[in-house]
Amino acid sequence: MSNQNRNNNNQQNQQNQQNQQQQNQRNQQNATQTVANTINNGTDVVFDAVQNTLQATENIATNAVNQTAQAISKTTNSIGNGGSQKQNNQQQNNQQNNDQ
Repeated sequence: MSNQNRNNNNQQNQQNQQNQQQQNQRNQQNATQTVANTINNGTDVVFDAVQNTLQATENIATNAVNQTAQAISKTTNSIGNGGSQKQNNQQQNNQQNNDQ
């Protein structure tokens, strides 16, 4: 084989190696981008789940507060009505006593 042919073969081999290195770099960049996209998508899913959980917790807490307020209101009204009924009974008793 002549020196010229060897030089051509060496140059071709070097070019092939450079091409392979460039292709490897592109493959690594693509793989890195794919991993980054996957992580980003997963983060979005987790964030949405956390947000939905917080909203549900807030709804439960609000309902509990509302039900407690209603229970207090009913109890207060019941006590007030009971007191009014007792007062009415006392007035009726007083009236009956006065009539006798």
